[in-house]
Parts: sequence; structure tokens; C-alpha cells
Amino acid sequence: MIKMEKIEKMIDESIEAKRHLYNESGSIKKAVEAIKHCFRSGNKVLIFGNGGSAADSQHMAAEFVGRYKKERKGLPAIALTTDSSILTAWSNDYTYETIFERQVESLAKKGDVLIGLSTSGNSKNVIKAMEKGKELGTINISLTGKKGGKLKETSDININVESDNTPRIQECHLLAYHIICELVEEDL
Repeated sequence: MIKMEKIEKMIDESIEAKRHLYNESGSIKKAVEAIKHCFRSGNKVLIFGNGGSAADSQHMAAEFVGRYKKERKGLPAIALTTDSSILTAWSNDYTYETIFERQVESLAKKGDVLIGLSTSGNSKNVIKAMEKGKELGTINISLTGKKGGKLKETSDININVESDNTPRIQECHLLAYHIICELVEEDL
């Protein structure tokens, strides 16, 4: 039998993680401004991560391309996690560690925004993509957990949820990118 206390504990953990996200309001604002500038300049946003963060990448890209709350022109955003042929061919022939780096090399240009998601902050393939972006002149935004890991170091803007609880970090990432999508859409 499921105990109510267990459910309430999970809700409390989520609330506590969101308190950490509250401290990242300044970074969220900076991310909104960077993304708005990117779109206004005719550039695009490339988003990537692994597992649940891959799903979040696709979700965020869909909010920009489709719509978040209001009818508007689509915004150029691509989730690098969606092309199974690229993902499997490159990983098979080379290594999964460079899969996002290769796509950034192929698709990104100066002024584009990269958004890398990693609950640990240490996903090697996300870090390598951000490093490649730096070489190309992209603006790098990361959504991380724990202490931000190495990904924080490759980012111009880091939104970190200081928690070791992966599901709670992911819940905060969802809230953060929903806030970003709403504020970007509101102003464009």
C-alpha cells in the first residue's frame, strides 16, 4: 500500500528544488535576453541533452517552432537529439561523445545560441558541443544540476539547480525553459 507520506515527501522535494531555481532568476533573465537577441538577429537556437534532457530539448524546440501560448511566427530552433540517422551513424562510425559536437560544427554559426542540458553537468557529449560552439562564436546557455559540473565552465549563462535528485532537477529544468519560452514569446 502506498503511503501518503511518500507522495508528500516527493512534492516537498520538488518544492525545495524549485527554491534553488528561484535563486537562478537572474540567469534565467540573461538567457531570455540572449535568446531574444539571437532570434532578432536572424540566428537560431540549437538544443541538446541525453535521456530525459533529450526529451526536454525536443520539448523546448517545439515550443519555439510551434508556439508556447500565443499565435506567432515560428522561431528557428532545432533539437539535435531527433535525427536517428545522424545519431546512430556518427556514434557507430566514431563515438557518441562527439555526436552533438559534430552537429554544432555542421549547423551553428556565430551569434547562434546553444542550450545544453545535463542534470550532472558532466555529460561529455554536451560539454564537447559547447566547446565547439565557443570556437564558432555561439552564446552558450546550460541547464544543470548538482554544482553545475564542467558544463558550467563552458557556458556564458548557467541555470543550475543545486540538487542531487535527478527527477527534481528535471522538473526545475522544465519550469526554467517554460519561463524562458513564455518571456521570449511575449516580447517577439
